[in-house]
Parts: sequence; C-alpha cells; structure tokens
Amino acid sequence: MRHAVLIADILRRRGVLATFFLANEQTDEGGSALAPHWDGYWKARAAEGHAFGSHTFDHVYFSPAPPAARSTAATGRAQPTLVTARPQFGAYAGRQAAWDRAAICTEIERVDERFRRITGRSLDRLWRAPGGRGPPAVFDMARSCGWQHVGWSPAGFLGDELPSQTYPNDKLLARALAGIHSGDILMAHLGIRSRTDPYAPTLDALIGGLQARGLCFETIPRHPSFTPAAS
Repeated sequence: MRHAVLIADILRRRGVLATFFLANEQTDEGGSALAPHWDGYWKARAAEGHAFGSHTFDHVYFSPAPPAARSTAATGRAQPTLVTARPQFGAYAGRQAAWDRAAICTEIERVDERFRRITGRSLDRLWRAPGGRGPPAVFDMARSCGWQHVGWSPAGFLGDELPSQTYPNDKLLARALAGIHSGDILMAHLGIRSRTDPYAPTLDALIGGLQARGLCFETIPRHPSFTPAAS
C-alpha cells in the first residue's frame, strides 16, 4: 500500500477504472491492507466504480501437493484433491500445509467477507493467485465455488517488482508503451518495498501514452471477453 494513494489519484485524474485484487498484506505503517486504517481508502475506490477481486487473505502461494500417503487402491476410498499452500502472512505465515477445496474457497472468500464489511458490497467473483501461478487443481477448485482466476498478458507485466538498478522506470515505460496492445490485461502493485526507485509515478506517463495511442481502459468484469465462473 506504499503508493496506494498516489495510484488512486492518477487513476482518478486520468479517468481510468481498475480492477483491484486485495490481500491482507502487511504495510509500512505496521498494519495491514485490510485493517480499519484503510477502510476509507477502499470505500472511496468502491464509490468511484472500480472492480475488486480476491488475492487470498493471507497472500497464499500454491504448489502441487506431494503424493498421498495412502493410495486409493489401498484404502478403497477416493482421496480428496489437495494442493500445497504456504501463507505469507497471518497465523500460519511461512508454513506449508495440504489444503482441500473447502480450505481454498474459504481463503479466497475471507477477502470477500472483509470487503463487504468495509464497503457494503461484495467482490466481483474474481481472484488472482499470488505470483499468478498454481497447480491446475487450485484453479479448478476455486472455479467450482464460483471464483474465476484472472492472470495478466505478457506485455502487461509492467515490471514494478523488478530491481530498479536493472530495470529503471524509463526502460520499463518504453517497453510497455511499445508492447501493449488492445485487449491486454496490465498488472502492477500498490507498492513494492524492494524497489528503490518507485514505479508508481510512471503510471501516469504510461496511461497518458496509451490513451494518446487511442487505447482506453475497462475493468475485467465489464470487458466483453470476460466469462465468469459458474458456481
């Protein structure tokens, strides 16, 4: 959330609505992104008409689960589908555990519950896995409870999490302006601690440059190509 206010100002000034994917990540002031300190921020974004999805409450990374200790043949019963989950924040930060469908859906929906308490409205039925990656099973399980995963386009990776020394803002901006085309989904963050030269101010030049090319912006749920998950 380091540059959340600046980014909101840029979007408002440029007349752009974005799709925010929320997680309860730790912030520089010692709180977290979904703590009461930020309630006013999220209420204002909801009032402006932005779209919102879940990024998992504790910013959970997913990977394939190891082989089950007991096979279906040995037990005579089908084993539940599992994935390995490693939360970055929360009570189980840094620990790996095997999660089933119920645990996956609960984790995604924890953001929805908190967002409804803050804003009075639900998330759009979207989610994005931290890192944008996970085993196919995690996307299938989330889809089965009505959550559609949304990634980003290769050209839309704006690079704000890359090291400033190797990828200065002018280089990232030039690459984006040359590579982004109609229909691309762009991805950036509300603040990256590790980047010494913050990318956020460059967002204004990027949006302006794309608008000058005749491109416009739309939230993911309102784009005609978007197909929501069926619960």
